[in-house]
Amino acid sequence: MAEREERERVRVRALEAEARDTPGRYRLRLLALALLGYGVIAGLLLLALTPFVLVAVHLFVAGASLAPQHAYVLVLPAVVAAVVLRALWVRFELPPGHRLAPGEAPLLQAEVERLRQAMGAPPLEGIVIDGDFNAKAASVPRMLGLLGHRHTLVLGLPLMRVIDRDELSAVIAHEFGHFAAHDGRFAAWVYLSRGTWYRLRDGMARHGFSFAWLLAKFYGWLAPHFDLCSRALTRRHEYAADAAAAGAVGAEAAASALLRIEIASRRLEARFWPRLWARARTQRHPPAQLQAPLLQAMQGDAVDLDRLLASAARGQDPRDTHPALPQRLEALRAPARLRPAGESAATLLGPLQDTLERRLDGLWRDAIRAHWEALHEAAARDRARLAELDAMREPGPEQLAEQALLVEQVRIDFDPLPLYERALAAGPERVLALFRAGLLQLRRGEAEAGGARLRKAVELDPGAARAALEELRGIDIDPDLDPATAATIDALRETLAPLADALPTSDDVSAEDALQPHALDTETLDRFSRRLVCEPRVARAWIVRRRTALREAPVHYLVLLDWRGSVAGEAAGLKPLAEALTIPGASLELFTGADRRRLAAQVRAVCREPVYRKGR
Repeated sequence: MAEREERERVRVRALEAEARDTPGRYRLRLLALALLGYGVIAGLLLLALTPFVLVAVHLFVAGASLAPQHAYVLVLPAVVAAVVLRALWVRFELPPGHRLAPGEAPLLQAEVERLRQAMGAPPLEGIVIDGDFNAKAASVPRMLGLLGHRHTLVLGLPLMRVIDRDELSAVIAHEFGHFAAHDGRFAAWVYLSRGTWYRLRDGMARHGFSFAWLLAKFYGWLAPHFDLCSRALTRRHEYAADAAAAGAVGAEAAASALLRIEIASRRLEARFWPRLWARARTQRHPPAQLQAPLLQAMQGDAVDLDRLLASAARGQDPRDTHPALPQRLEALRAPARLRPAGESAATLLGPLQDTLERRLDGLWRDAIRAHWEALHEAAARDRARLAELDAMREPGPEQLAEQALLVEQVRIDFDPLPLYERALAAGPERVLALFRAGLLQLRRGEAEAGGARLRKAVELDPGAARAALEELRGIDIDPDLDPATAATIDALRETLAPLADALPTSDDVSAEDALQPHALDTETLDRFSRRLVCEPRVARAWIVRRRTALREAPVHYLVLLDWRGSVAGEAAGLKPLAEALTIPGASLELFTGADRRRLAAQVRAVCREPVYRKGR
């Protein structure tokens, strides 16, 4: 696995070098790939429309009359044309959120306009404030871009609250750098093209055409290849936008903004979001507030910037559209230093800030209510099972370990560590209890004890090495880790990485060895289907059961989805869906097969018929 990731990183570095050193040749490569994909589309449409032309000539030139056989001739071409046109059809929508009215936040609007003029960016249609920890430049095409674009600046209220005014100016200047360089149009073109290839591949695969497998194979190659190639150039755009921001407001403010945003986002990812969604398993309704707890979670003491940069470099995803933090700071030629925090940028909103907080909290609750309630309902069996275990007078080691795990999952206000200690006292070599207790202790700063237990768990069950590395990665992103815990994680990583690399990957093992029929009852499958009915982007789903890394861990299911949504939003869409599809007492892994085609084929071979079809 590590070798494959390293090969991908080497390829990405080569593509980035080409985009930097020979941009003309690089753009030509992307254009050639796009023309190849669109050329196949044009050929399909030409083939699909030819029978209609021939029938029309037969009817109107030869004077023939319409007969039933004409319909037979036109059915297949009509279906092919419909699939192709559906893949090409994309609806562009304006960014959601609160659109500022003229004069509603005059200080912010004046600062945005000052920076826009200084950067030479096109006029804005509006400024949108949303509830995300993000900022973006949105370019929405008019008539597929033939009539120009509508430009909108989107600023997240949580982002404005965690950075100061100068840092916000750097963020805004960065986004205007995209506008001024027309990066928004290029990004929209890349997004449109990449999504088209995936939609065509999946659309053809859903039909029984004799040539569908060939098209699926072609676009299955083109989509990831185009995706990876285009990422390199979008990262070059990020460098250029950073440089534009540094030129407008100074490299120091731009670097400080990058650092402060990285720290805050890591605090949210490491602690806030996991705990918030875990609460859905025990609390029926979503919390009344989001923005105030978000702000509190993002704040903290000074962090070790050297460790932060090292962690960011390790976690760099070659498929990411943004360079890693160390790369961006190096390109800016700016030191990794946080400026003394000034007045919060959110003060530019004036009295509107409190009104926006309440409005965004309400919008968030309405948007996630159904998902939250689905999570709560999905955990009902776990809560019932935990009640049964609580009522046992003399539970055995296995029941004690299960009880501790369920407390950790569905009773998050209780400390599960004493229960794991009790389970280990009854059975010192319970791998699951050692594994979970060790992770809990690492998160609490009990580095020596936690590391020892994790090592022992992997010693007893080497198959747990990869799962341990994944868990350690989730702990390592926390910027507030104490030095002892950080050092223990580094040592564990060096020990476990060779063991994990020696394990077979999902695509290395045969279906017969690793995958089995799901064996789920009808009630569970019905509940599973009811969850998917609420997700319009899923057309079909297959489920199989797979061996878990931990011998004592709950049953693990692989769920293959026929995903009809945007490829760019696939990861964001799958994450909440995975929470909603929780099967009591089991773990699930959702994937679409876009970059795991061999595994997808194995799942289909084992499951054979989808367990869910849209419309049935």
